[in-house]
Amino acid sequence: MKVIFTCGGTAGHVNPALALADYMERRLPGTEILFVGAERGLERDLIAHTKYPFRAVNISSFHRSLKPKELRHNLTTVRNLLRAGREANAILRDFPADLIVGTGGYASYPIVRWGAKAGIPTAVHESNVVPGLTTSRLEPYADRIMVGLEDCRQHYRRPDKVVVTGTPVRGDFFARTREEAKRALGVDDGRPLLVSFWGSLGAGHMNDMMAEFLYLESAHEPFHHVHAAGSINWERMQRALRERGVDLAQHPSLDVREYIYDMELVMRAADLVLCRAGASTFSELSALGVPAVMVPSPNVTNHHQEKNAAALAARGAVLMLREGELDGKRLFTETASLLRDETRLAEMSRNMAALGVPDATERIFDTVMALVR
Repeated sequence: MKVIFTCGGTAGHVNPALALADYMERRLPGTEILFVGAERGLERDLIAHTKYPFRAVNISSFHRSLKPKELRHNLTTVRNLLRAGREANAILRDFPADLIVGTGGYASYPIVRWGAKAGIPTAVHESNVVPGLTTSRLEPYADRIMVGLEDCRQHYRRPDKVVVTGTPVRGDFFARTREEAKRALGVDDGRPLLVSFWGSLGAGHMNDMMAEFLYLESAHEPFHHVHAAGSINWERMQRALRERGVDLAQHPSLDVREYIYDMELVMRAADLVLCRAGASTFSELSALGVPAVMVPSPNVTNHHQEKNAAALAARGAVLMLREGELDGKRLFTETASLLRDETRLAEMSRNMAALGVPDATERIFDTVMALVR
């Protein structure tokens, strides 16, 4: 069997596809897999570090602005879209797929659309609560739309196409119990563990708040804290802490890093996570039953992160705070108060776990294989 996975834009789109591709190879030895993404997309680099072949199409996003520069960009996108159809058909001639699975990002549009027109079974996985532009455009063509929550179904014109599967999470997140993970990190003295991050690159404004947060925390160290500042903000964070007189060497409970490379261990040990509201982060939190304080990014198209966080807050799994209403002191106060409230924290953990789909990869596999059969 030949299968095309098409995705791009963020790791949150690529990782579910990789999880399913690995699972499919184990279940169906001999399956041939090809990844397709944008010529200049992040997905090219991510797939280059795997064993899977990659083909590119020239496709770009639409910008929601009437500024002359953005209008010129959109005209280029239209030209790319017309060319992408020819490129997609060429790929399908070279690799006659039995199944096409798109996992989000504008790069998935041409292969899913033209594959469906060629009669190839197609499925799209949408990680966000509200469908993105690409998923909305592909709904008429895809045979199945796979989503993370039952609440998502209401946002589609064809709810009969929608299947609730959850979003795949890497298996190494479950390799240890929470107690084992705490011991491995050396944070098993009874104090809770807070984990905070704002994405792989970080977010300047939020890290400025975190410098104040860490300064306030350093006075008593009421909990353990692992914070990732991100590559862009790493030097800036260290300078901001020095200016406040915080010497991290004197505060062993404050573990400030450029990047959390052992996320599977750190997330497993966490009692509370302070983060944005990306869909892949939610899938990890819900699979592990870890509650969160979420500060949605205000810079995401169509306010997807705010809608993700609002849906989780309505279920009692997260505390949602808006960036524009925050400073470091309030962020610290809200987070510290929650960590002291063991009853509420336990309830949020149960609510988060209730949203998790630990067998998401198997559900997606069964859904797409039903199309082929």
